[in-house]
Amino acid sequence: MSHRMKECSLHGVFSVSLFPNIPSAVELAKMLCDRVTVSKFEVVSYLKAPELITAFDEHRVSPNFKFGILCQKDRQFTEEDILSNNEESEEFTEFLSILGETIQLQGFTGFRGGLDVCHGQTGSEAVFTSFQGREIMFHVATKLPFTEGDPQQLQRKRHIGNDIVALVYQEGQTPFLSDVIKSHFLHCFLVVRRIQKEEQTGEPAYQVSVTAREDVPPFGPVLPDPPIFTDRLMLREFLLTKLINAEISCYKAQQFSRLELRTRSSLLESLQAELSTRSQCMMGDPSLSALPSSEGARGVSEGSGGFIENFKTEKDGESDKSSGPLPVPSDSLGPAELKDQASPQEET
Repeated sequence: MSHRMKECSLHGVFSVSLFPNIPSAVELAKMLCDRVTVSKFEVVSYLKAPELITAFDEHRVSPNFKFGILCQKDRQFTEEDILSNNEESEEFTEFLSILGETIQLQGFTGFRGGLDVCHGQTGSEAVFTSFQGREIMFHVATKLPFTEGDPQQLQRKRHIGNDIVALVYQEGQTPFLSDVIKSHFLHCFLVVRRIQKEEQTGEPAYQVSVTAREDVPPFGPVLPDPPIFTDRLMLREFLLTKLINAEISCYKAQQFSRLELRTRSSLLESLQAELSTRSQCMMGDPSLSALPSSEGARGVSEGSGGFIENFKTEKDGESDKSSGPLPVPSDSLGPAELKDQASPQEET
């Protein structure tokens, strides 16, 4: 049996042969979870109930991810400086080619990560890739629309600032301070710098570091020592895995876990109310007027997780406010493998 609560869903299998008398559904539920306090369950007789329940169960599931990419040039210390970059150097373009393929947004049919694929309102190009069965769209700041006379570059900020994890590519030696980009949502940055090793004459080397808010749990894979990559494929594998695991881990942070609970509670209440009402309609309750036919299961929402998309709508326009510094540079120990879950909000 399955038991859905505001906090979580529990699943259990019981062998009827273990019981002298077949337990009631309430008794089985209490065996599964001692927090069950109900004395009876309502019978659901709505034919499309499985579709509605499946939609609730899959609300959080998305195999797709979106990440921001910022280019920080030498002597750039502010958000305004970084977001105003328009020129893509040869080395930055080469780095983007490691992460994915530059695609034309017009008519693009893959995961779009909130970008406009019809009218060009979010630029003409983006970087996209598929990795371990997941589709990843990168919000590359230099490819998003530049607005003359807007020092904040809100067209760019509304995408980068609404991502959970961003990658910063550094050109030069200017340090990146994690509180430079002010956002309610950004909880983790991967910082990459191209370096020249003395003994190296061929491929470039890349130095990687990680910083995350202090309430983000540890996540892998662990950075090598020294944190330098010379092989393009190894760098790609590491960065994409680290980005995905970073987002999965960020959803465990206090702000997001609280939002998730609130949204799940609301969805569960709505599911219960709809199943109850439609079941009564099916049984011919004359006190209820005819309800419109159900749309069935909803599609998986764009973005990373349903609850965070809802929260972004509520907070629209606030992402330029400071949420405080990200003081803890870290590359914490954690599993070296990519998480198996399709959902960025779950972790094994």
